[in-house]
Amino acid sequence: KGMALPQRILFPPEKICMDWQQRQRPGAGLLNLGNTCYINVILQCLTYTPPLANYLLSCEHSQSCQQQGFCMMCIMEMHIRKVLHPSACAILPGAVLRDLKFIGEEFEYGRQENAYEFLRCTLNAMQRACLSGSSDLDISSQETTIIHQIFGGFMRSRVTCLSCQAVADSYKAFLDVSLDIRAASSLTSVLEDCVTHKELDLKECFKCSKCKKKVAASKRITIHRAPRVLTLCLERADQRTGKKISKFVEYPEYLDLRPYMSDTAGEPLLCSLYAIVVHSGDTCLEGHFFCYTKASNGLWYKMDDESVDSCDTHTVLGQQAYLLFYAR
Repeated sequence: KGMALPQRILFPPEKICMDWQQRQRPGAGLLNLGNTCYINVILQCLTYTPPLANYLLSCEHSQSCQQQGFCMMCIMEMHIRKVLHPSACAILPGAVLRDLKFIGEEFEYGRQENAYEFLRCTLNAMQRACLSGSSDLDISSQETTIIHQIFGGFMRSRVTCLSCQAVADSYKAFLDVSLDIRAASSLTSVLEDCVTHKELDLKECFKCSKCKKKVAASKRITIHRAPRVLTLCLERADQRTGKKISKFVEYPEYLDLRPYMSDTAGEPLLCSLYAIVVHSGDTCLEGHFFCYTKASNGLWYKMDDESVDSCDTHTVLGQQAYLLFYAR
C-alpha cells in the first residue's frame, strides 16, 4: 500500500534458494597484494552468501549475459567458482583488482580503502550488470533484480502531525543499513532507537495536508519489507571527531526483525548471522580487515587473506564487528 508496483519482475523471488545446494569444506583464502584486505573480506562474505552463491554457481547469468567488457556478475561468478573449487588453495582475485576503477572510480590500487564502501560499490556494480540491456525500466522494476531480491528491502518513513494525528508515508529501497553506535552497547538497542518516534525540530517543519499549515510533527522509520539478506554497518568512524569508535557492541547469532518492522504483529522474522567483517587498527584510515564466515558445512572460519582457520561461535560473537551479515 502506497508503494508503486513494478511493471516487470526481472528475477522471480520464488527462484531464490536460501539454503546451500552443495555442502563442502570452506574454499580458498585470498592473496593480499598490498592493502587489498578490504577487497578480500567483501569477496569472502559475498562468496558465503548462500542465495548469491547458489545463483552464481548455476551459471544462469553468464549463459545469458550479453554485456561487452566489464560485467561484475560474470566476475563474481568466476571468482566464486574458483574459490569453492575443491582443489583450490590461496587464489588471487585478479579480475577484481584489474577492474577496480569500474567497480568504484574512487578506489586506487595499492591504497588502503574502506571495506563498507567496497561492498556498496560491488553491489551497485552487480545491480548495473543485472540491468544491462534493460532500458526504460521504471524504478520499481529495477528493484526486482536478483541483487535487490537478495539484499534489498524497503524502509518506511512515517511523519505524524501532532495536532490532528494525520500521517504521511514515504518509502525507500535499501541494500544495506548503516547504524550510529556512539550511544549503543548492543545491536538491539541501536535498532530500538532507530524505530523510536523522533520529534521534528522547527527547521524540519511538516506541512500537514489536513491542517493546511506547518505543524509540530514526529517521525518514525521502520523496516517495511525485510531483505532476505540483511547487511548492517556499525559505523566505527565518529563523524564529529574523525576518531575510530573501538568499543564492543554486542550482536546476536539470531536476530528477530519483527520488532523493527512497520507491522510488528505476526510470526518472528528470524535472521541468522553468517558473516562479519572486523577492522583492526587505531584509526579508520589505516589498519587491517579480516572476516569470519560460515561455510556451507555449517561451521565458522576466520578468513584473514590467504589463511582460513576454523573457529567457534563464541569467538565470532566476541569481535569488534564492523559489518554484520544476517540471512533469513
